[in-house]
Amino acid sequence: MKAKFRLAGASMMLQIRRMNTVIASHPFRDKARELDGAQRFHLARGFYLIAGALVLAPMLGLLTGCSLFPQIRPLPVPKPPAITRDATPEELVDALNKRWTGLETLTATVDIQASVFKTKEGLAKDYPTLRGHILMRKPAMLRVLGRYLGVMAFDMASNGEEFTLSIPTQKRVIKGLNKHKSHSVNALENLRPDFFLDSLLVRGLGADDEYMVVDDSDTIEDKARKHLYAIPEYRLTIMQHSGEGPKLLPLRVVLFHREDLMPYEQDIYDREGVLETQVFYAGYQDFDGSRYPSSIIIKRPVEEIQIVMEVEAVKENQTLTDDQFVPQTAEGSTIQELK
Repeated sequence: MKAKFRLAGASMMLQIRRMNTVIASHPFRDKARELDGAQRFHLARGFYLIAGALVLAPMLGLLTGCSLFPQIRPLPVPKPPAITRDATPEELVDALNKRWTGLETLTATVDIQASVFKTKEGLAKDYPTLRGHILMRKPAMLRVLGRYLGVMAFDMASNGEEFTLSIPTQKRVIKGLNKHKSHSVNALENLRPDFFLDSLLVRGLGADDEYMVVDDSDTIEDKARKHLYAIPEYRLTIMQHSGEGPKLLPLRVVLFHREDLMPYEQDIYDREGVLETQVFYAGYQDFDGSRYPSSIIIKRPVEEIQIVMEVEAVKENQTLTDDQFVPQTAEGSTIQELK
């Protein structure tokens, strides 16, 4: 800092000497002698104020680290992945259909952690992590069990039309139609099996589905390494006609990473074209000969609910019987029928 002040002081004295030299040799000096004392004083003061500003401006920039002149600085350039694979829209759709067609049943062992957010209040409620077991059989049979420290926390089953939710610790059983929407104080009780079934896997396309694919790219930041990474992706939008002329409504949007052409995000819309569920897939691994994500995050924007599943084991196409989709209920449970 002392060196900066010495440099700034020397620069200012040099500028003042140059300014005095200019004043002494400037033609206006002879004309200034013709003015009276007061006029000459005001003229000199104005000149010195302007000249002083020109001298001090660079000095202030030196002392404060600022500059009056443009500076060129490097910007971080996103790094592309080492491998980028290409696929046509037809190839992406065929891969989804093949994966979905080849699957009949699925069982998985997972850790489930749920959170309920109250954005307006700035609050979040995190529930304890549960040990979960999932059974799925096409077309729409589903059962999800959650245990905490070995004790059954919930047992939910659905046949695609109706569901049963058993909460043994509360001796409660809730039954109703999957399409029925309740308004329980406990936000998790308002969820229905359909969203869970749709999130486990990316379904294939139906016969009436229309689709389009856009080549896109995302940029993520690695704050630890101070790097930007470019993530090339394909965005597959699946649509259906709304029944009102040629209008199309989105059903799902599936995003594929072009490093491996695997889906890493799925946005699911309701019949009105409103975003209902967001699913994020990460950490694809080989489970019993099949590629499956080791982490699945399900977000419900309307209910402000998030469910995180860490996948430990997956098995496909095992025989699952009807009795395996019957939930357990505690003796003396109260049954609540949703109508």
